[in-house]
Amino acid sequence: MSAIYTNPIFGLSLSIFAYLIGLLIFRRFPHPVTTPLLVATAVLIVFLKLTGISYADYYKGGVYLDSLIVPSTVALAIPLYRNFPLMKHHYRSILLGTGIATLVNTIYTALIAKAFGLDFFFSISLFPKSVTTAMAIGISQKMGGLTTLTLAVVVMTGILTSVIGPSVLKAFKIKDPIAFGLALGGTGHAIGTGAALKYGQIQGAMAGLAIGITGVMYVIISPIVAQLILK
Repeated sequence: MSAIYTNPIFGLSLSIFAYLIGLLIFRRFPHPVTTPLLVATAVLIVFLKLTGISYADYYKGGVYLDSLIVPSTVALAIPLYRNFPLMKHHYRSILLGTGIATLVNTIYTALIAKAFGLDFFFSISLFPKSVTTAMAIGISQKMGGLTTLTLAVVVMTGILTSVIGPSVLKAFKIKDPIAFGLALGGTGHAIGTGAALKYGQIQGAMAGLAIGITGVMYVIISPIVAQLILK
């Protein structure tokens, strides 16, 4: 049986099957808590726990889906190109809003980490939680953080953003498609962008733009905040 579990097709098929279960549940009971990605994650965790299959064996197939994050993020250039005039018109508010959000997010994370007595390297691993996976790992490595912890936090942030982000924005009556997209993409990176695309092309384009801008902002702001607050 171990030969089956270690086969990359097993992990790949399991991931797709878990997501299909999530889709079926969401269509039957549409609710932020039944978001397909969240349900699929829960299904995978329960299945691996009950069967005793190691994550390393599962990930031999799951890695193929993980590798699609980069090309799918690059593909967001298509809606960006289509909405370039709108983006150009609002570039000041986009840059200012994303910059302030990144600064507040980083400072808040640093203060919480310090309040709970987390050590420096553990704390900085949490900083790039709103940056897409590839950039987050690079930022964490450069600052001397724990990349495994960073990866886990990035995934959790993305899932939480896709689950509760739209509801929070609606509760605050934020209907502007640019603000809506920037909020989801700037907080939940690629996963949040996937959620933004469900609400429209403009929202998806702005979320994709926010991924790149947020990543650059974190590269600049994170080391400064770490030195001022954590040291």
